[in-house]
Amino acid sequence: MADIREENNVFGGVEFENGNGNDNNQQELASNRKTLPVKQGFWSKFKNFWFQEIDWNKEIKVELTPYQQKVEDEINEFLHQEITWEKVHDFLFQEITFGKKKTEA
Repeated sequence: MADIREENNVFGGVEFENGNGNDNNQQELASNRKTLPVKQGFWSKFKNFWFQEIDWNKEIKVELTPYQQKVEDEINEFLHQEITWEKVHDFLFQEITFGKKKTEA
């Protein structure tokens, strides 16, 4: 029959050299965790990016190239154009043709 004994409240004969080695092992594991290199995974990078501290009072300065500035000016001109009933009427009742226009012979 197998000899089963209990050491440190664990069955199977678990013994540590320094009496209560449980504390020593935990301290050794904690010190190893601090010194081991860690490869950062996707979710860690994702979490660190989305939950980073943001200074909301910091001014954000945007610099545009001349082409970007031209496009931005055209967009603003389009968005801020004056809309009149005459322009809406002309747009809604414009002549629409499909395909080639038939020429009379």
